[in-house]
Amino acid sequence: MSTIEVFEPAMCCSTGVCGTDVPQELVTFSADLDWLRSQGGDIARFNLASEPMAFTGRPAVVQFLQVSGSEGLPLVVVDGVIAMTGRYPDRDQLARWAGLAPVPAGRTELDLTQSAGGCCGGSSCC
Repeated sequence: MSTIEVFEPAMCCSTGVCGTDVPQELVTFSADLDWLRSQGGDIARFNLASEPMAFTGRPAVVQFLQVSGSEGLPLVVVDGVIAMTGRYPDRDQLARWAGLAPVPAGRTELDLTQSAGGCCGGSSCC
């Protein structure tokens, strides 16, 4: 299985999912990371503000920052090779890089199904 590393810009907390105005892309990415880990995926994420040594210890990351600056983050490295820059990968990309089976099309994120009569089982109390 491949090792995936995500190098993120400086954020207020390790995930960026804090405060009152949380970007949806960070919420989605955090959920996708949790999913990947639950499937046995090897992934680590590094925040420039709290883990700068993780950035300086990898030559490819240092070179990327010298050329693009922190504005180019996030940076995704798979087995030591830069795989993506400037945006977060989706769940399908993470699965592919980790060597997992593709996520089925039309999947339900929370694995919920609608019962007869709608989401509330026929009542109108939603």
